[in-house]
Amino acid sequence: MKKTSLSLCCVMTALVIAFAARGQEPTSVIKVQVRLVEVYASVYDHKGQYVEGLGRESFKVFEDGKQQQITGFEADSASLSCAILLDTTGSMGEALPRVKNSVMKLIDVLGAGDAVAIYTFDQRLVVRQEFTTDKVAAKRAVLRTRAEGQTALFDALSETSQEISTRPGKKALVVFTDGDDNSSMLNANAAITRAKKAGIPIYAIAEGEATHSANLKKLLGELSTRTGGTSYEVKKLNDVDLVFQKIALDLRHLYMLTYQPVKTEELKWRNIEVSLQGGKEYRVRAKEGYFPN
Repeated sequence: MKKTSLSLCCVMTALVIAFAARGQEPTSVIKVQVRLVEVYASVYDHKGQYVEGLGRESFKVFEDGKQQQITGFEADSASLSCAILLDTTGSMGEALPRVKNSVMKLIDVLGAGDAVAIYTFDQRLVVRQEFTTDKVAAKRAVLRTRAEGQTALFDALSETSQEISTRPGKKALVVFTDGDDNSSMLNANAAITRAKKAGIPIYAIAEGEATHSANLKKLLGELSTRTGGTSYEVKKLNDVDLVFQKIALDLRHLYMLTYQPVKTEELKWRNIEVSLQGGKEYRVRAKEGYFPN
């Protein structure tokens, strides 16, 4: 699959047909790239409950303080592409059976039109199941996983987020790890920057040894917050199921807003702010910004 270097972009192709006899094939093709930023948002009321059924007119999006024109909108009910990235390193021997069970429950609660892909990582990233709406096939892929090898978390995060960024419509990445990275080619900062460029909401779950690494927890927390996702720590294996249930619920309540940014040669981080029209009693959790190409 060809990867794009800018996250959250859509490619529109314009065909220009030269003057020719009727029925003749086009003599030239010009491809024009229109880069669109996708902004993911969840909305809560004062009780912390999800607010459903909002329309495009309810939202305002600002980039570096300037309001943007929302050109595309997908409601919380729209179909979703969810990639699940599982740590299958040797240290996962005890936790993996419970994680598998929790992942299969998450797959079950996804909508009929939602697509799911299963990725695993140890020293390398493996695609166990490409995106499919066949839940049985996805669960079979989960069951085939086994624990072995070292942890290349940063490489896996970077590669997976870039790979799924080319999918149309709403997307999310759920990653589970029980250990700090010890075999990635990329360093933490490079991997995090690439994942931010992809801009997919990341739901990160740290368990076991991963919960004892202050640096890893900070990185996962920042990455999740910046992309509009959430990070979790699992202190007891019995809590794994609850965390996956929370993520499943959140995935069902994601809004996606799209706008075309002003073109610039500057590659610095651009801040994004999402607000609601007349919705002061509501709280919005959204992607905080992005790195342009």
